[in-house]
Amino acid sequence: MDAQVDNSTLWQPDSWYDAGLQTEAQSLAVRSLDEALLKEAAGLRDKGHGDLLTYSRKVFIPLTHLCRDVCHYCTFAQTPRHLDSPYMSAEAVLEQVEVAASQGCKEVLFTLGEKPELRYNAARKALQSMGYESTVDYLASVARMVSDQTALLPHINAGCLDDEELQQLRGVSASMGIMLESASERLCQKGMPHYGSPDKWPATRLSAIARAGVAQVPFTSGILIGIGETRLERVESLLALRSLQQRYGHIQEIIIQNFRAKPGTLMSEAPEPDLDELLWTIAIARLIFGPAMNIQAPPNLSPGVLPQIVAAGINDWGGVSPVSPDFVNPEAPWPQLRKLEQETGLAGKQLHERLTIYPEFVRNYTTWLSPLMQRRVLALVDGQGLPRVDEWVTGAAAARLPALEVALLNNKSAANSATARIKRIVERATKAEALSEQDISCLFAARGSDFAYVCDAADRLRASINGDEVSYVVTRNINYTNICYFKCQFCAFSKGKLSENLRGRPYDLDDDEIRRRVVEAWERGAGEVCMQGGIHPDYTGDKYLHLCRLVKEAVPDMHIHAFSALEIWQGAATLGLPVDQFLLMLKEAGLGTLPGTAAEILHDDVRALICPDKINTQQWLATIEAAHRAGIRTTATIMFGHVDGYQHWARHLLELRALQQKTKGFTEFVPLPFVASEAPMYLKGKARRGPSFREAVLMHAVSRLALHGQIDNIQTSWVKMGHQGALHCLNAGANDLGGTLMNETITRSAGADHGEETGPAQMEALIESAGREPRQRNTLYETVSEKRRAQSMEAAELRAVQLTQPGKPARLGGDLVRNG
Repeated sequence: MDAQVDNSTLWQPDSWYDAGLQTEAQSLAVRSLDEALLKEAAGLRDKGHGDLLTYSRKVFIPLTHLCRDVCHYCTFAQTPRHLDSPYMSAEAVLEQVEVAASQGCKEVLFTLGEKPELRYNAARKALQSMGYESTVDYLASVARMVSDQTALLPHINAGCLDDEELQQLRGVSASMGIMLESASERLCQKGMPHYGSPDKWPATRLSAIARAGVAQVPFTSGILIGIGETRLERVESLLALRSLQQRYGHIQEIIIQNFRAKPGTLMSEAPEPDLDELLWTIAIARLIFGPAMNIQAPPNLSPGVLPQIVAAGINDWGGVSPVSPDFVNPEAPWPQLRKLEQETGLAGKQLHERLTIYPEFVRNYTTWLSPLMQRRVLALVDGQGLPRVDEWVTGAAAARLPALEVALLNNKSAANSATARIKRIVERATKAEALSEQDISCLFAARGSDFAYVCDAADRLRASINGDEVSYVVTRNINYTNICYFKCQFCAFSKGKLSENLRGRPYDLDDDEIRRRVVEAWERGAGEVCMQGGIHPDYTGDKYLHLCRLVKEAVPDMHIHAFSALEIWQGAATLGLPVDQFLLMLKEAGLGTLPGTAAEILHDDVRALICPDKINTQQWLATIEAAHRAGIRTTATIMFGHVDGYQHWARHLLELRALQQKTKGFTEFVPLPFVASEAPMYLKGKARRGPSFREAVLMHAVSRLALHGQIDNIQTSWVKMGHQGALHCLNAGANDLGGTLMNETITRSAGADHGEETGPAQMEALIESAGREPRQRNTLYETVSEKRRAQSMEAAELRAVQLTQPGKPARLGGDLVRNG
């Protein structure tokens, strides 16, 4: 951001409107409102937004009704003698915001007149008495108070702001806005609606919008129709906004607002625009801005005709408040949300709440939000950038499953009304055709009937491949050390210099304890030990070879499922060996298979934020491919729901599919929802609180579809999902419940309640409760012998584990192996 900007270059009214734009404007202005226009506009909208139509649940806070401008149609602006107080008190604001929070609101819309202290002595005195120099200073203070004391996000409509004011307010708001209304200077002449209003002069208004672009503020603007402008002037106004959007990319929505005549104003007898004018303008706006832009029309200004408005090309209703009136249009009450949902449905669209900042800006939050607002926004959203609508949390025993998604999963008929686009993608997936990144992202965005359809299709596909069997493996997790010199921001397990405040103390298991756990696991029916740990600064590849030999000496028939791609890469590097050679040495020492962990998200943009010193995407893929070449099969995982988005999940699945086509080395795919509560990046406010329940279930369903024909086994983690959540995943594409574990440290360190052990008898009872057939398997999905199964069913109680206290690492310093 460049704080020093020459404002004279931001908007040059004599140079932007070139011959090409004039021709475009004239061509658009003469188009008729006909079926062809509406179809073109709706088609563009559907291309960019599908069947989703959004709104923001807000509270309207009129911080002051004083304004230095005198627009001839406005009843919002008042003079001091008509007001009890020039400004709302901070206490009154907070009281209303708290009421709004109890009603599920997430936006605080601060609307106020333009710089009233420049016109009214009463405003200046009021500000002085409160200790503020300007209205903007007071607004910034109140917005900060709202952000600090509530979860609601401020959206600020404070008029034309200078660079310093924009920076001041950007720090305490998620978005801002100013209606252009019109770019016509004619409307500022004597006798016209903007006469006497210096802040409505088009060059002033457009320069203010441009400054917001320079400041990287997510911004709202739009036009007011029916105040005396011509159709050509409307088009010119929209083209002016488009030129700013093309330059700065900061305009997140365009509002098409129809004028409503109000008693007591100079325009009280002026004719209001009819429905055709509104529909024409919406459609033209869609043509001008294309598929991606959010086009909005306020629903309270056009009751009874909302489906027609949808058909003209909007994809958003704007802010709707269950607790406060529209102070700008007080004669027009907000529609009830249930009624709005019904009318949206009649138009063939699905209503969904959004934040004041739109999803595409949320997904680029480091660019568009201040550090304070980043923390506030990440706490509220899902991977698409829309508000989470459930309270489910990964790994939490007390987390309630959301009623809507559970009902959709249990109601097969709900899938009947899925959209054509989702049906087309699913049909191709069930034929084992490779899906595109956009296709897979679309499946992750499925909601309502689309969600039900995707999950049902995945379940039917699972039944055709795996039948009604649900497999599980009796295993013991041995996390041999939690000391690690890598700095993964999602990990609460590893202990380094800065992690003493996280769960547990540092440990480094000795050989006797590892040997004891391996023997005990075998005696309790386990055929596998899963060994992973932190990357201890003293560990080299020799340590991993030693661990394999130790297990095989203790129990020769125990399958060793051990070491992530990071441990393989680091171990090879410390010995100065190629990865392929080191893998063969591990295999000779007894290694059977690798867990596909350390994959996290196979997208380097995400890895740069969550694990910058870890192996990158290509290194992970190369290490896993080398394992497959060596005849060592692996699982595949994804750890999702933190700073990632649906496009990253899609890319991850495509990377796995491509590698599996090449090697056929993956045994299963395991979704691992992010456990946030103790994770460093969540505690710092730099991550979401894990995926929503909808997203967690969809990861199983979408992976079943996207990996069809390549990976046949989809595992659900009862540790992450909980028993009931895992059962729902079994009805959404999953066919495996993973391991009994005996001990689990990594997920519990991150804050999960589940993880110690779900024994074989409990596993089988859980599977049978879902109407499915349990099958105890080994690591490679072969059915275990009845003798070993019976031994697992009669297992003795686990003995207490011993955590060996570590000595001081010898190599804390410069010779540690890291990526780059």
